[in-house]
Amino acid sequence: MKEDIERFLTYLSVEKGFSGNTVLAYRNDLEHDLVTFAEQEIGQRGSIPSWANFSRQDMLNYLLHLKERGYAATTQARKVAAAKSFFSFMVAEGRLKAKPTENVGSPNVGRPLPKPISVTQVRRLLEQPAKSSAPEAKRDRAMLELLYASGMRVSELVALNLGDVLREGTSGSVRCFGKGHKERIIPIHQRAILAVEEYIKEARPELTQNSQERALFLNRRGERLTRQGFWQILKAYAKRAELGADITPHTLRHSFATHMLSGGADLRSVQELLGHANISTTQVYTHLTTEHVRRTYEKSHPRAK
Repeated sequence: MKEDIERFLTYLSVEKGFSGNTVLAYRNDLEHDLVTFAEQEIGQRGSIPSWANFSRQDMLNYLLHLKERGYAATTQARKVAAAKSFFSFMVAEGRLKAKPTENVGSPNVGRPLPKPISVTQVRRLLEQPAKSSAPEAKRDRAMLELLYASGMRVSELVALNLGDVLREGTSGSVRCFGKGHKERIIPIHQRAILAVEEYIKEARPELTQNSQERALFLNRRGERLTRQGFWQILKAYAKRAELGADITPHTLRHSFATHMLSGGADLRSVQELLGHANISTTQVYTHLTTEHVRRTYEKSHPRAK
């Protein structure tokens, strides 16, 4: 059964172009939960463990199992979606005649509104690395400035290589690769450009241990910084800035989108900057700018004055 999972994961990576992080998430959901449950469920009936012996009733029992495990509704929905994608693949490949997920619903998940921080809070966060002259602090300032300037995902940030941040006059741009390896060029302001250039010139050489390393942001061992490494860095600065414990790498992405819309950017432009395939994903941010729209209305409408 695990061999079929491996075929599916290879398909996602090679043919669908999914990122390593996405494939890893599928692996965890399918191998850790689905395969383990299926083997136990089928084994209890005395049948041979195979996907051909995994029924629709087994799938319904799997949904109940996920709920009983105490998983959040969003996690349950993700694991069910992974199972549905896997069984669709198995049918398409001719390894199953029918999907055990046919007419099986998913947990109802309301889309949570992003929780941005204010412009003042962002400024306070970005000021923290400047309190130190250490190479790591200059790296951290460059990363935070760049993340808020571009709205990139943290996975895109740590995947940047030398040469991906380009100066264009007094401003510049950053080239990154989003989901499905789709390339996009994001304009960034001068402060972010200067922070990155200062890091490359003054701090990165002190962190570099291998002259062949092309990663832009390095850890203390001279290797590419990981998402987890960045998260730890961000949490430390958020604590110093007294922003609370709920700050995550996605917070700056949410804040970027919200502040852009509040500043007058149109939804399509923000969609392109964020790399959203569907504008409905970007529309969630419009709920966060209602107060800004009301203030604009009251200021602009002749009868509202």
